[in-house]
Amino acid sequence: MTRLTSLDEAIAYDDADPMRAFRGEFVLPRRHGHDAVYLCGHSLGLQPRRSRTAVLESLDAWGTQGVEGHFAGEMPWYRADEPPATMLATLVGARPGEVAVANALTVNLHLLMASFFRPSGRRCKILIEAAAFPSDRYAAAAQLAWHGLDASADLVVAAPDDNGLVSTEAIIAAIESYGDELALVLVAGVHYLTGEAIDLGAVVRAGHAVGAIVGVDLAHAAGNRTLQLHDDAVDFAAWCTYKYLNAGPGAVGAYFVHERHEHDVDLVRLAGWWGNDPATRFAMHEQLDFVPATGARSWKVSNPPIVSVASLRGSLEVFAAATMGRLRERSQALTGALEMLLAEVDGITLITPPDPARRGAMLTMRLPVPGADLVAKLAALGVVVDFRPPSVLRVAPAPLYNSYEDIWRFATALKTTLTGVD
Repeated sequence: MTRLTSLDEAIAYDDADPMRAFRGEFVLPRRHGHDAVYLCGHSLGLQPRRSRTAVLESLDAWGTQGVEGHFAGEMPWYRADEPPATMLATLVGARPGEVAVANALTVNLHLLMASFFRPSGRRCKILIEAAAFPSDRYAAAAQLAWHGLDASADLVVAAPDDNGLVSTEAIIAAIESYGDELALVLVAGVHYLTGEAIDLGAVVRAGHAVGAIVGVDLAHAAGNRTLQLHDDAVDFAAWCTYKYLNAGPGAVGAYFVHERHEHDVDLVRLAGWWGNDPATRFAMHEQLDFVPATGARSWKVSNPPIVSVASLRGSLEVFAAATMGRLRERSQALTGALEMLLAEVDGITLITPPDPARRGAMLTMRLPVPGADLVAKLAALGVVVDFRPPSVLRVAPAPLYNSYEDIWRFATALKTTLTGVD
């Protein structure tokens, strides 16, 4: 790992970094007349310049073509969501037909669980990890209630260790403990609070061994860690695109369905017209019955938000140029360098696992002082971070746009606010 000893050294590393040019692809927030030290890509990614161009082009098409924009121009709206889906498939290790762009994360989880959560007799439980993202827990509990089940008994959790981490081993132990009572395992690819990454392949194998379906929330994993959803045999997954994928606040979501499920006649979709075969989608008075599109597209319900899709496409063009493999290498270098700098800051406790294979870009730390006051002081120094009460700080060097200078300035500012010395 890179050990930084001065600001000049950090700048020198940046100057020698072949990936440095990608920072220029993004609009950096300004604070006090300078570029902010922005380490919140795990919450909201920065704006890609290509996204701004793509959005304006989509607005121009609406203004000049009106309804004819569905089928006219360089990017007809009728199938505008398909190129981003293909690019996302490459990014998450899926085959092209296994990914679709639609809706938002929790909506997609509900649509997918409506198909894949099929409780029967003794097999009626959903397993999630302890301290799962609240929306995932709400959705799982609601699905249980929809089937007349009781979340207090049928929503079970994989227990954390003393640091609040839920390891791959803990999840597998819980799967084996509940065994044939499990209908569905729903876990995060990277935990939203602790930053811990799990071994998806191992969890899927354990889930399938007891006869359960395995679904994954990739909100903090897509665009952050390398994924092989097809080869790991994940049944389904869903994710947002506004964090590491930089598609903009509230941007359109995406999901994955393994191709082995495409022809399963027992999987009932909550059908809508955009999940229909594109060849007959507009033959409304002639085609009264739902004829599903191929692959994951058959779970789509409504036509996509074109402006949001355009923004996503702009960001994914940057990912395609950078490639996920190179980004992951740079992410590990940046986060590793930050970890060593934080080891020199008295009083903080790192929560995220130190093993690079067990984390993404984000580091989570527990502070020795009231967090809200510290975050305000950091903001006054032009540093943008994420705080979770009462004393948890989350920071993520996003490899597309963050730099060694950023992490040096953050660590220096954190030390200053905690100790009063530079």
